[in-house]
Amino acid sequence: MDLRRVLESVSPGEKLPSVRTLCQRYSASPVTVQTALSRLARAGLTVAKSGDGTYKANLVEQRISLGQTVDYAWQSVALGSSPLAEESVARDHFTPRPELISLSIGYLDESLQPLERLNRAANRALKRPQIWQRLPPEGSEELRAFFARALGGDFQAQDTLIVSGGQAALSSTFRALVPLGGSIVLESPTYFAAISVARVAGLKTVPVPVDAEGIRPDLLEEALRISGAKVLYLQPQFQNPTGVTLTRSRRVEVLELARKYGVFIIEDDYAHDLRLEGESMPPLILSALERTVYIRSITKITAPGLRIAAILAKGPVLGRLKAMRALDDMFVTGLTQEIALELLSSSSWKGHLKRVQSALKARRDFLILKVREQLPYLKLSSVPQGGFSLWYELPAGTDDLEYVRSAARAGVGISAGSRYFPAEPGGSFVRLTYSGLPEDLLLEGVSRLKGVGYDSGHV
Repeated sequence: MDLRRVLESVSPGEKLPSVRTLCQRYSASPVTVQTALSRLARAGLTVAKSGDGTYKANLVEQRISLGQTVDYAWQSVALGSSPLAEESVARDHFTPRPELISLSIGYLDESLQPLERLNRAANRALKRPQIWQRLPPEGSEELRAFFARALGGDFQAQDTLIVSGGQAALSSTFRALVPLGGSIVLESPTYFAAISVARVAGLKTVPVPVDAEGIRPDLLEEALRISGAKVLYLQPQFQNPTGVTLTRSRRVEVLELARKYGVFIIEDDYAHDLRLEGESMPPLILSALERTVYIRSITKITAPGLRIAAILAKGPVLGRLKAMRALDDMFVTGLTQEIALELLSSSSWKGHLKRVQSALKARRDFLILKVREQLPYLKLSSVPQGGFSLWYELPAGTDDLEYVRSAARAGVGISAGSRYFPAEPGGSFVRLTYSGLPEDLLLEGVSRLKGVGYDSGHV
């Protein structure tokens, strides 16, 4: 009995007539029909669904049933070269793996996240039907007003844009301020995602070295003069990865250079709420509001899933940023904005900040102590007064990538320093973080690194 004619009468994915119907149509016994259906299934032409009959297989199901593979190779030709090639390697080192103790996580672990408060805020927000409606591209007025008040000066809600996280803010800001093929000045080292965003946007990165006092003004002037760049990206406070804070005297010099060369400053205040000790310094934008675009994220102080950041600026640049944001993703969902507003305006918010800051200071000091005791060959560049990471220099001749691979084999995830440099690194470094693990796991991570097998400058 051959049921191929039946197959020809139905489309892929469509259900075949029942066994009873086929028996009547072909005057055949149920056994004969079942045998014929089994042959079709073995040929990969049909798919039986338990309790729901037999369906004509689609092309992919036919290939799978016959042991054939789908050829995706043509996509490589169509896609061409990838601007993400180098960055994908870097991201592999930041993707947590269950078997690793990760000293590369740049977020709070769950014990420090305000999860109960977030859940309560989400439940309250879900009772408001307006969260499902279209919002203005710039964000809810209440949330914008919060960020404007927090910044100070004469900033208002109208000077603020709400975006879905710090990286989204960087992407929109870089592309809004720098034309395709243009140059952007970056600290060296700097936040690895800023390098990636710039390259994917088709921008030329101009590196300027950072030392213990922040970006070097003498080399910054040379870079601006030679490159003609009109945008400078900075993390003046607790710079990632070094943890360095730009000193007062250098802030004055940087602002003078920005005015001299007609440069916009993108100020990334990602760790605004992560000061652990020392004197607080006002954001650069309060001293140069006419040429600064200010970005502040709350993700680092809350939870990775609360993707909320604000961009603040004045003048025509704000209109350019609004247009770019509207093109990028229309607006941030009302639910996320309402949750953020509930959390930030709650009476418990300041208590949360103090608890996190106290815990991170203890973890920072603990990790520094244990590394000094068990890994004395690692040289700490400086003790950061805030943030979540420590920047260690490896002995001369050590390959940082090989060290990271050796650490992974020992069960520890760390970040290779070379990934943070827009150009060739000025040494061999690794970044260790203390925000993502409690002290017992920090200790276990350091103990495992002790077994990496460092010997005379080589891994």
